[in-house]
Amino acid sequence: MAVVEDQEEGWRRRDRCGEARQDALVDRRMTELQQQVVQVIHGDPDVASVASFIGADGNNPTTNSGRLSITLKPREDRKANAAAIIARLQPRLEQLAGINVYLQAVQDLQIETRASRTPYQYTLEDPDSAELSRLVPPLIDRLRKLPELRDVSSDMQNEGLRTSLDIDRATASRFGITPQMIDDTLYDAFGQRQVSTIFTQLNQYRVVLGVKPDFQDNPSDLDAIYLRAANGGQVPLSAIARSSETTGPLVISRQGQFPVVTLSFNLAPGVSLGQASKAIEGVMAQMNLPQSIRGGFQGTAAAFHSSLSNEPLLILAALVTVYIVLGVLYESYIHPITIISTLPSAGVGAILALLLCRTEFTVISLIGLILLIGIVKKNAIMMIDFALEAERKEGKGPAEAIYQACLIRFRPIMMTTMAALLGALPLALGRGVGSELRRPLGISIVGGLILSQVLTLYTTPVIYIWFDRLSRRVRGVPQGEQTVKDDGNAET
Repeated sequence: MAVVEDQEEGWRRRDRCGEARQDALVDRRMTELQQQVVQVIHGDPDVASVASFIGADGNNPTTNSGRLSITLKPREDRKANAAAIIARLQPRLEQLAGINVYLQAVQDLQIETRASRTPYQYTLEDPDSAELSRLVPPLIDRLRKLPELRDVSSDMQNEGLRTSLDIDRATASRFGITPQMIDDTLYDAFGQRQVSTIFTQLNQYRVVLGVKPDFQDNPSDLDAIYLRAANGGQVPLSAIARSSETTGPLVISRQGQFPVVTLSFNLAPGVSLGQASKAIEGVMAQMNLPQSIRGGFQGTAAAFHSSLSNEPLLILAALVTVYIVLGVLYESYIHPITIISTLPSAGVGAILALLLCRTEFTVISLIGLILLIGIVKKNAIMMIDFALEAERKEGKGPAEAIYQACLIRFRPIMMTTMAALLGALPLALGRGVGSELRRPLGISIVGGLILSQVLTLYTTPVIYIWFDRLSRRVRGVPQGEQTVKDDGNAET
């Protein structure tokens, strides 16, 4: 999806005179510029079709903006993904004069509640709209200089031309003309007021009052407007009002009843959302903005910050829950830690696999790590469960018990690990439709299983014996030196 915006927003007049005609000029201007964008996008070999939308609607608040819906060829018919195509098209579109184009891939799952030019949003709200208009432009300039951000833009458009009328109330009162009469006359001329309905036998026709289109091209046409004085004479509008051209906002957005400006941005290649968020917060702290201005992330960025605030507590709660369940299961305070000690190797393996495959650590990758917790933990559970059973019922020593557990449980451990690893390979190697979403999951699972399988078969017995000796030392139980013979029997 692409959002296009006319850079020359000042040429659009948002005054009441000739608004319909000016909208037609805007549409014609946007049509010409957007057609150039369509031609550039159509020139890409991976683009199947482009649909263009121009004008104000539910997504575009002003007529100097439009939208493009880009349909790519099927995944099997192209080598590049959506992100690579966007990176390829963006430099070509930046060469077009008079228009800004922002590209973003459509997400199946969206958190945003507002439309923006780029995926991530940061809002500034202030009761004073003039103060907001004055401070936002320098802030945008600072954000555009950050190496972590790309395509920084805002929805603030306050350079639209408008014509203001300053009524000389003293002069108007001498002619018996009130401000309401001036407002009604202007609306009759340019607002296209319905004044009557003509009924026929088969149809009815509405009569709309307005000036000729020839008198709607320029603000100077206001001088041709006359008002009826109290004595019945005609008074030109220029005799009782002075017109001046100023600038004003094309649209005013609000959030929580206050004016708000939405800044949208994209991430630079290789930059995470967390790094970009810290960079934005650093700029906000350096700007020393007034206390009346409140800033905050919205949409995906807001959800990211919300999840990060509770993530350490959630991870700690999960580990405590696992420890309690395993402690109750094995009636031990020490050996649940032995089982949990296998988890870091799985996490390291998943991160290394993502780095080798040049894949970002996303929410899908995090889901893969959560799955690894259950898969990797069962390796230690199978060994320690057998070792504890051998110690308590057969009277074997810790070294002999864990040695026998490694020998007997090796085959089921390898079978379950290989089943999970081979099941994740299609996710990691898939190239079909939606593979961008599934590949991080498969890569994290495969990498975590490979490294954890290699390490835990050797580290788990060592940790088991070390914790057992620590437990005996804490309880003050005497222990003898145990060795394991070639036949597997323990000797004290």
